[in-house]
Amino acid sequence: MNQNKLELATFAGGCFWCMVQPFDELPGIERVISGYTGGEKENPTYEEVCSNITGHLEAVQISFQPEIFPYERLLELFWQQIDPTDDGGQFHDRGESYKTAIFYHSEDQKKLAEKSKRQLEESGTFSKPIVTMILEAKPFYPAEEYHQDFYKKSTTRYKQYRVGSGRDRFIEQNWKGNNRASLIETLSPIQFEVTQNNGTEPPFRNEFWNHEEEGIYVDIVSGKPLFSSKDKYDAGCGWPSFTKPIQEFEVIEKMDTTHGMIRTEVRSKTANSHLGHVFDDGPGPSGLRYCINSAALKFIPKNELEKEGYAKYTQLFE
Repeated sequence: MNQNKLELATFAGGCFWCMVQPFDELPGIERVISGYTGGEKENPTYEEVCSNITGHLEAVQISFQPEIFPYERLLELFWQQIDPTDDGGQFHDRGESYKTAIFYHSEDQKKLAEKSKRQLEESGTFSKPIVTMILEAKPFYPAEEYHQDFYKKSTTRYKQYRVGSGRDRFIEQNWKGNNRASLIETLSPIQFEVTQNNGTEPPFRNEFWNHEEEGIYVDIVSGKPLFSSKDKYDAGCGWPSFTKPIQEFEVIEKMDTTHGMIRTEVRSKTANSHLGHVFDDGPGPSGLRYCINSAALKFIPKNELEKEGYAKYTQLFE
């Protein structure tokens, strides 16, 4: 990967535990670091920042390739993780250190941030004023190691925290539906029907049911990696089937009682896309079969992983 093409984006969105996973593993995203910025003290500690004595905000700093994942898309994703009308913190986390802000690293980023905030204000999504600050970037200090990639290190605690804090409920109520209009324009009719309306495509008449090329399958909406060809097999059902996801935290399960049956629905965490269902008749060590709609997936061939911003997944095929 060409490091010279990397740029930085810095966002404060309340607890930084919850601001890594939405950006991590996306195409063109090299790294997401949790840390502190906006204050005056050098190398503040977590305890100092949470005590609101240093002026720092909890934030994430993202290294990204703008030609693959433009700054405008980062801004759009940022807004959809927060309550931009809350000037006292975020959800149950209160205080200066949990306020929201966009820290710009260039005049171009500043203009784009101001434009995106203005568009949000004019959209009427919220009746209260948008109070998220747009500030010039200051020194960024990485947080303690145990805070880095917390969603991977402590998956259960992370999920419980998101639910308990009220963040997930707020996003579900205020943001999940906002994307439908743009998705109608960007997705094909069957892709929209499957991912947004919990539809099911015909068996044996879909793109990937008998696809055998090496590579990874990503969420058609968010671009998040979901499944690998290494774990794909022919289950004889007419849909692409996998023994496991690439990363379990990006695939969530919900009870589905439609059509007079009790099944386990599979959805993508970031985009909340309907993917398919998981059954316990698979051949792998876990005995699971992830039966997934092709329309919910985009395939990235092995030889295009680096070009498409998924270089880290080349190791799956070594």
